[in-house]
Amino acid sequence: MALAKTHPLFSIESYLGFERVQVERHEFLDGSVYAMAGESPNHSTICFNLYAIIGPQLRGKRCRGFSPNMKIATNEKGLYSYPDLAVVCGQPTFYDGAKDVITNPTVIVEVLSPSTEHYDRGEKFLRYTNQIETLQNYILISQSKPLIEIFSRQEHGGWEKKEIEGLELVLKIDSIECEINLNELYESIEFPA
Repeated sequence: MALAKTHPLFSIESYLGFERVQVERHEFLDGSVYAMAGESPNHSTICFNLYAIIGPQLRGKRCRGFSPNMKIATNEKGLYSYPDLAVVCGQPTFYDGAKDVITNPTVIVEVLSPSTEHYDRGEKFLRYTNQIETLQNYILISQSKPLIEIFSRQEHGGWEKKEIEGLELVLKIDSIECEINLNELYESIEFPA
């Protein structure tokens, strides 16, 4: 999903007022608003498979998943984004009474796109991991090969990265007691030669 800047220097209140009446989604970063582009067939299929895998595993647990139509705020004025999947354990905390911005995700998942990969690995990674105290895992899923990168918060506050590559492997997400079988995640995906 490519991001295209639409307007400079919005306040949070202006952004939220604008965003809540829009058909298209927009992300907010330090006062700038960026339109989100559509997704590729592979991106869409991976997201669909991800929800089908994670959703049933959350049933009966204290954790709850949110679709990419729910915004995540890193702090009161920094980044408001639409991750591909967010999971909150316990009661969700919302930015305001509109209940369309979560401030306490436990897990955030982004399916990488060529146009946003640098942003997801860079600025988003820094904002998510440094500004969301409840975040335990940040997960990046490749579209071009069977690869998942999981960043896990350590007791000392740092982050550990682990890569899972290969259709025969399974990613365990301890913070939400879920597993992702890469063969299921990448079902119907044809990788570039």
